[in-house]
Amino acid sequence: MSQSRASVVSSFTIIKGSMIEETYAVFRDWDFECSREENLRRLRDENWIGASSANWLRDVCWVLNRRYAPNGRDRALVNLAKSHVSMDVWKPLLLWHMTRDEFLVRDFLSNWLFKEYEDGAFRIRTEDLHPYLRELHTRGLVEEEWKDSTLKRVASGLLRMAVDFGLMRGTTVREFASYHLPEPSFLYLLHAMYEVHGNGRDVVHSPDWRLYLMTTSEVEREIYRLHQFRRLRFEVAGSLMELSLPCESAGAFAEEMVP
Repeated sequence: MSQSRASVVSSFTIIKGSMIEETYAVFRDWDFECSREENLRRLRDENWIGASSANWLRDVCWVLNRRYAPNGRDRALVNLAKSHVSMDVWKPLLLWHMTRDEFLVRDFLSNWLFKEYEDGAFRIRTEDLHPYLRELHTRGLVEEEWKDSTLKRVASGLLRMAVDFGLMRGTTVREFASYHLPEPSFLYLLHAMYEVHGNGRDVVHSPDWRLYLMTTSEVEREIYRLHQFRRLRFEVAGSLMELSLPCESAGAFAEEMVP
């Protein structure tokens, strides 16, 4: 089993971007009978996603190999792409799966950007991220301090990802967008987080909801709404929260999502 990269910072993958459309296209034609290496070798040979150059195709293969385990942990995400689930529903799930190994995207969204959002920031520029990125060396997450050119490219890449996933809008100056998780995406994420945490309270309070700029109260309110419509069962007694979901796993719920 490959070593987890959940705490590894990669400037290269951030600079290369979210690759949402490319990832969807690759997963749509993924062959589970073949290994990850064999699928990516076939992608390089056949270029079924129509990459504009050999260099870009190489980068797509490298980034996908770095971010995902399509035959393992991320199999449900691949199945949904193969089933042509709508991009609006699939994209938020991609963000959650991506951030299992993309530490910097997860840390930036759930800690730095979410705090800016809660503090009422209106506009964000790339230079606003520089102090946060410089602290990565102090925190021991990068061995050497990044050069100014790398700092600028990583800051730009992180903000561009926030735009790609619908959390922000704009080009040179970014502003927070009005974002709402589609109901099927929210339910899938509940299942995925329950598999991680194993209890309702930790699911509701999971920092992963900050990836979608959602506060704990907003998460709890949405769960109550789904409880009222009998999509799940949610009971609260003091500090205890009991959450019963319609399926046993995110993978099982993904099968229910297939149109």
